[in-house]
Amino acid sequence: MNQDILCFFDGKEEALPLYEAFESRVLAQIGQVDVKVSKTQIAFSNRYHFAFVSFLPVRKAKERPENYIVVTFGLGHRIESPRIDAATEPYPNRWTHHVLISGEEEIDDELMGWIKAAAAFSAEKGRRRRETP
Repeated sequence: MNQDILCFFDGKEEALPLYEAFESRVLAQIGQVDVKVSKTQIAFSNRYHFAFVSFLPVRKAKERPENYIVVTFGLGHRIESPRIDAATEPYPNRWTHHVLISGEEEIDDELMGWIKAAAAFSAEKGRRRRETP
């Protein structure tokens, strides 16, 4: 385990197994992925960032479980699902989705399908930028 990741979870050690389960599935299913830890989030990227783990307060405090992580990903369209805690469109046709995860069973095929789509969307964004004259 990377020391930066351990520091990120300092004081929230109970959430670390959730992160480890998520990271493990991302690395196994996406392929070439870089992981970068900052003060407020852990970013997953191919050429561009496609997913993040944080403790973003996407629910009111009384509605949040004690131990959780928030998985954030971007797509070119909005996903309508009760699992999505928040979705915003910061740029036209660029939707940011936030999913609160409080159990390893929530890191399932549906979530990973969204993450795979976000990785493909990110990679495609990079190709579009290179092809623009």
